[in-house]
Amino acid sequence: MLLRRDRAMTAVAVMLDVAFHAGRSGTVSAADIAERAGMARRGIEPLLQTLSRSGLLESVRGPRGGYRLGYPRRDITIADIITRVLEDDAPAEETPKGPLFVEVIEPFWSELDTELRARLAKLTLDELMRRAEAAGLARPLAEPISFSI
Repeated sequence: MLLRRDRAMTAVAVMLDVAFHAGRSGTVSAADIAERAGMARRGIEPLLQTLSRSGLLESVRGPRGGYRLGYPRRDITIADIITRVLEDDAPAEETPKGPLFVEVIEPFWSELDTELRARLAKLTLDELMRRAEAAGLARPLAEPISFSI
């Protein structure tokens, strides 16, 4: 997981954006997600498709379409997001086969991976939402305020 950080981090950022801006009932467009993330829409489309196929996101068609969480944010762990996104990745390139790698690096890396997976399995989107709120980020209103005279 540590070596494939960009795709995993982008997926977590996309999921947090959807949780933050749409929640469970609203939707957000791919264009809005990309704009807030400072990325090209075409760059996040494959991730959105992967997350939708996995059920972590729901894709809604129509004029008010977009993406929303597939499950409550308290039920989505960061490990779920990363695992689902990396399952879609191409297989890893060839790795070293020498004795130092096999006897030292590989077991060490496996140990780190196990520890990281355990930590990420305990961390949910709900916790990241609390961190966003603690950082002073304000969630948008569910409905725009309208006035009539």
